[in-house]
Amino acid sequence: MCTKMNPDRFNPTLSVDEYLAETNVLFYLNDAVTQLLEHKEEYTQFGIVRYFAEYFSSVKNGNHVLFREFGYIKATAHNRASFIRVLWRCFRQIGKNGDLLAMLEYSSLLQLLCPDFPVEMVQHAARIVLMDDAMDCLMSFSDFLFSFQIQFYFEEFLESIAVIYQDLLSGKSPNTVIVPTSTSVEQLPQVATEETEAQEGVDSSVFGECIEVLCERFKHNHPSTSAIREVLELTQRVTFYGFVMALVRHEGINQDIGALPNKSELLIDPEMDQEVEKLIAQIAISPTSNSSSSVPGHKEPPRKASPRKSLHHRKRIEMESDGSTEETDSSEN
Repeated sequence: MCTKMNPDRFNPTLSVDEYLAETNVLFYLNDAVTQLLEHKEEYTQFGIVRYFAEYFSSVKNGNHVLFREFGYIKATAHNRASFIRVLWRCFRQIGKNGDLLAMLEYSSLLQLLCPDFPVEMVQHAARIVLMDDAMDCLMSFSDFLFSFQIQFYFEEFLESIAVIYQDLLSGKSPNTVIVPTSTSVEQLPQVATEETEAQEGVDSSVFGECIEVLCERFKHNHPSTSAIREVLELTQRVTFYGFVMALVRHEGINQDIGALPNKSELLIDPEMDQEVEKLIAQIAISPTSNSSSSVPGHKEPPRKASPRKSLHHRKRIEMESDGSTEETDSSEN
């Protein structure tokens, strides 16, 4: 059967080498061959042609990042977006149940999908949500997920603009601010990220000009300059985390990444709900199923909820269970 060719699939202005580089075809081909050689006995019995077909089908569908090493899942923009989507699909029920988790618990969830996923990345994402709150405060799934998306997908960009922000905050003239290049981003020094309420941030227009200069020659992922302008035009002065938070909330940036649905539809997935219901039904009729809550003497340790408001205000979803559906917003005083 013949499938219709998408006319926008190829850019006629690109050379062969440029196209291969832009689509990372050689990266995936190299990984496919490497995986084949490492598991030769397992894969060759099904046929080489079938193996390559299934590998690239998995890449296309975004399932190829599951249980892979961290270096692989962050190697391409497609891999990063695929991993974000896998995280959402696997643990969406946490958000639907209204559960609040701590940073280390989210780190454990990520390591179920990627065993060597670094806790530092999770800490950076949690800092966007919690800002000045203690790092052991609890976060809703939606708050963490959208912050994680920006931190993970635009990691190098955030590192670079943190250096620009720190230079401007220290009083340097825009003409002397060092705009990091994409080749030196991995050697960027650690910058202080603690911001007190006394700090008013930096001039938004100056910050925006420096970021645009960065984007012109930046080879890593970065938000569109139009989205950055939209964010910075809303205020005269901006703090680093205030800017990052605005990126998290920007629906256009979320659509450009293409990994997550609209915020209002984050917890809605009829197909996944049907699969979960089938699984629950199978467990319910299984004679060997046991409830973890029946363990005598089992008590949940006291947990501290973050006093910060939820990032994304949305209509609460009615649940049949009596579980809590509140997001990252403390009910404690």
